[in-house]
Amino acid sequence: MSETQAPALTDEAILERFQRTRNQPTGSQTLGFRMVSVSQAAKTVEVEFDARPELLLNPMKQIQGGYLCAMLDECMSVACMVASGMTAVAPTLEMKTSFFRPGMPGKLKGVGKVVKWGRQVAFTEGELFDADGRLLAKATGTAIPTPFQNYKK
Repeated sequence: MSETQAPALTDEAILERFQRTRNQPTGSQTLGFRMVSVSQAAKTVEVEFDARPELLLNPMKQIQGGYLCAMLDECMSVACMVASGMTAVAPTLEMKTSFFRPGMPGKLKGVGKVVKWGRQVAFTEGELFDADGRLLAKATGTAIPTPFQNYKK
């Protein structure tokens, strides 16, 4: 390792960083995002969302589909950050979502995975489950790996 290279973060260190952050994006706050587990080796994350009825529901008292998409996007994007060892973000290029059942307010589980991390494109998958473990929605996406220092310019 060179003198300018930081040591690699452990999964536990990454999880702690997410759980202790004081700078959580407002979109993540709105969705009730909380990191549950990370695996750099598997390029996966497990997250929890607290779908608050006063913020996310449609007139049928179900979570509006756009919010479910945002949750899936969050799962996949965070999986990209973890897959990079917390050195890059990966803005979404495209995303396809399939809905299987309505999402109701309360706790939801999200799983994000990087299927392939390339130099110019990352291929991702995300799944959302209700409190009973039933699959609500699934997405696939592509994203552009972008080192943090390039993104901040």
